[in-house]
Amino acid sequence: MKETIDAYLAFMKETELLKSVLRTAWTRTGEQESTAEHSWHLALFAGIMLEQYPKLDAGRTLLMCLLHDMGEIYEGDISAALLPDSSQKYQEEYRAVHKVFSLLPEKQREHFISVWQEYEDGKTPEAKLVKALDKAETIIQHNIGKNPLDFDYDFNLQYGKPYFMEDALLEEMRSALDEETEGHLL
Repeated sequence: MKETIDAYLAFMKETELLKSVLRTAWTRTGEQESTAEHSWHLALFAGIMLEQYPKLDAGRTLLMCLLHDMGEIYEGDISAALLPDSSQKYQEEYRAVHKVFSLLPEKQREHFISVWQEYEDGKTPEAKLVKALDKAETIIQHNIGKNPLDFDYDFNLQYGKPYFMEDALLEEMRSALDEETEGHLL
């Protein structure tokens, strides 16, 4: 039991690093958002949306929200607006999640890696929802944040658009977010 507790504590201490990883999104008060704040907000978003998706595995969906950006823990966030090399980004994040999840007991480590990989693959209903909500949460933050004067709101209009297709509720949400974004372009 002590070994397990020690592993949990080591993991929690290490993952605290995610609180200091800054994203290119700003809060309403003008502070730069951290990856940990984004992940929490995404999990909350999924928590309220799951009522609309009763067939999904709620626990797995929420865990996916909390783990989806864990690959940023050591190298930081690379904004999608910078159009990073997706293969290189994946490899860096793959190494990071394996490193941080290695602190956990084997069964839990394998489970967390599986959930992270499921998100990356984006094929299950849970991963598809989390990917769409991840993009939506980012757009929400861009639209309500106190952004720099040169902030590129045009980016929001195309960001992650395919993730909202083939789901009427998500398509409606995307339309509302696009309308909000267009209000910033005037």
